Amino acid sequence: MATERSSFKIILGSSSESRRKILAEMGYEFTVVTADIDEKSIRKETPEELVMALAEAKSHEQEFDLHCLDGNFFPGRCHLVKAPKYGLCRGGFANPVDYGRHNVVVYKGTIREKPSSKEEARQFVKGYSGSHGGVVGSVHVTNLKTGTRKGGWEKAEVYFYDIPDEVIDNMIEEGVYLNVAGGLMVEHPLILPLVESMVGSIDCVMGLSKALTESLIQEVL
Repeated sequence: MATERSSFKIILGSSSESRRKILAEMGYEFTVVTADIDEKSIRKETPEELVMALAEAKSHEQEFDLHCLDGNFFPGRCHLVKAPKYGLCRGGFANPVDYGRHNVVVYKGTIREKPSSKEEARQFVKGYSGSHGGVVGSVHVTNLKTGTRKGGWEKAEVYFYDIPDEVIDNMIEEGVYLNVAGGLMVEHPLILPLVESMVGSIDCVMGLSKALTESLIQEVL
């Protein structure tokens, strides 16, 4: 039986608007507290290994960036001491839960993270035109009270119609594509009508699989 959402709170360790929206749609109350790690310093051979390693690193960093006092979390460089009914969700702690998550895009066997420039973002998006890209996303959840940790990953594939150059230009100028893995944001109103089909869930593509997140939260409670 699923635990009542009111019995714990979540701290989302991501500033992503898409992830905040997804977690809210799941019915959770949460606070956003982000972690700062050097993602480029963590390298793995496969996208599955990479997203799991990055999500776990963010989650671990988050634990040291929170101070739990009298049932509340506050930013601070110290260990967590107790969390009776609170959780951190970094990708999370439920019933004290820490939640870490990370996504990458895989295009023709190459791992793509956030574009480093407008030129690279343009190259990424043009590559998806009339083609497809895969998304590998991970979630890492830790119960802050018990120390129980669970993680997992999920895949999705997105197939596109031809993407006109003017659409690409407009999206790049907005700048939002510089903040997402592979420059891939299917929920954007300019790009969504150009999605031909999708294998997997749109929430996984957007950065947070609802099914995986819910499953891992329940496992650590």
